[in-house]
Amino acid sequence: MLLTAYAAHCVDPQTPPCAQPRPQDRRFSSADWQRWPFNLFSQGFLLTEQWWRFATTGISGVSHHHENVVSFTARQLLDMVAPSNFALTNPEVLQATIKEGGANLVRGALEFLEDWQRALTGQKPARAEAFAAGKTVAVTPGKVIYRNRLIELIQYAPTTETVYAEPVLMVPAWIMKYYILDLSQENSLVKYLVDHGHSVFMISWKNPGSEDRDLGLEDYRRLGIMAALKAISAIIPQRRIHGVGY
Repeated sequence: MLLTAYAAHCVDPQTPPCAQPRPQDRRFSSADWQRWPFNLFSQGFLLTEQWWRFATTGISGVSHHHENVVSFTARQLLDMVAPSNFALTNPEVLQATIKEGGANLVRGALEFLEDWQRALTGQKPARAEAFAAGKTVAVTPGKVIYRNRLIELIQYAPTTETVYAEPVLMVPAWIMKYYILDLSQENSLVKYLVDHGHSVFMISWKNPGSEDRDLGLEDYRRLGIMAALKAISAIIPQRRIHGVGY
């Protein structure tokens, strides 16, 4: 009903919207989205998103965890069909296409072919060489103090005269590089912690190959977390260790 009432007047760009995006959602912030018919597309999507948010939260008898799972899944599925994802329903893409005479689409197609070729030949993604560990990413000084077949354990150099007694062990996700938490000087959780007096250790997971096909969850627990804790305890004995998972 809200969308029908809005559709009757939305040819006028001054028509107030009937749904607002979430604060972190900037997909429809361009003025181009306020023009018909794109304002109708975006409002229809936002109302649908809002409806499903209400439908998947605050349900009696559903645990908080399961509510989060269902709500998250519904949001991901909706985001796949957002009008901003498709050229014909995205006014910013259409404007760029008209302005460049379609050259943007040709450029995108060529970059897609390049990415495809690199993936088939096992090459790194285009321009990946601009991100070199220890130079442009992972710039906080540290050294490997322990390794086994599954991990390397990094200890970061302290930057303060005194440090807290209890060290911090950071455990990144298996699918991520350790420097997801140490990207640059400006956005590094590792640097922030060592600058504030913490002793920081980081697990770096090995990229598994065919020889690792029989590794299981118990191996990741034993060779990963427990091995790291044991190595830290040998350096800083008889201290509790703060475990931080990402």
